[in-house]
Amino acid sequence: MERQIIIRHNQEELTASIHYPSKDGRQEGRCNRVPLVVICHGFVGSRIGVDRLFVKTARELAEDGYMVLRFDYIGCGESSGCYGAEGLESMIAQTRSVLDYGLRCTDVDPTRVTLIGHSLGGAVALQTAVRDRRVKNLVLWSAVGYPFNDIVTITGRDVYDASVKSGKADYLGYEFTPAFFESLAAGQPFQEAIKFTGDVLVIHGTSDEIIPVDYAFLYQKVFWMRPEGRCDKEIIFQGDHTYSAGLQRSQLLKRTREWLNELESVQQDWQHWMI
Repeated sequence: MERQIIIRHNQEELTASIHYPSKDGRQEGRCNRVPLVVICHGFVGSRIGVDRLFVKTARELAEDGYMVLRFDYIGCGESSGCYGAEGLESMIAQTRSVLDYGLRCTDVDPTRVTLIGHSLGGAVALQTAVRDRRVKNLVLWSAVGYPFNDIVTITGRDVYDASVKSGKADYLGYEFTPAFFESLAAGQPFQEAIKFTGDVLVIHGTSDEIIPVDYAFLYQKVFWMRPEGRCDKEIIFQGDHTYSAGLQRSQLLKRTREWLNELESVQQDWQHWMI
């Protein structure tokens, strides 16, 4: 079962979809509490995702017994506000508001919280996890590594220059302010990655022409430098930035589900051992 909800964030309304776990997928133990997954979309994206990627992801994870929240950042999808007037720190704060909502839901286990972030949403998810200890696991799909450079490469330098010169600039119908780009320049995911102590799965496609696949190897290297927390990497042959082809999308979802379910299995084994 799923339904549309509104999550308040300051003076704005974040439109979200909540997917309730299938009864067949619920794990025994922990007083029937369920794990929570929050999906963070990318630059000028929405909670639906390209070719409904996030809808499919949420529904499959719900079948596995997860409570899943996917939402539109301010100014995206059906949420209120202006996307280009916000910034990276605002997106982190919005993600934390969604976490607040999710963790207030009945039967959600606060010790089993995962963020899935795609593209710019990957950088947002990572930096949210660093600031919010409630996040225990991260799944990064084609994650941005250098927010300013990567996004300016997408929009074109002329959009950034026009924003600085005129106070705002148009890109795909969105108005971007200099403050938006300044916030991206302050974001340093690779430097902050070492501060996250939880488990991480990094996935990237070899045919990604928007965010280089090399970032996956850099992320794994940084995560391996941590004193605790595992990091696994999956490189999907011929996968593009949004995993739009059927085979590559199936591989993305299969590996994500397997990895999350493996973590669940380990936690349950530990729980039974403790009992």
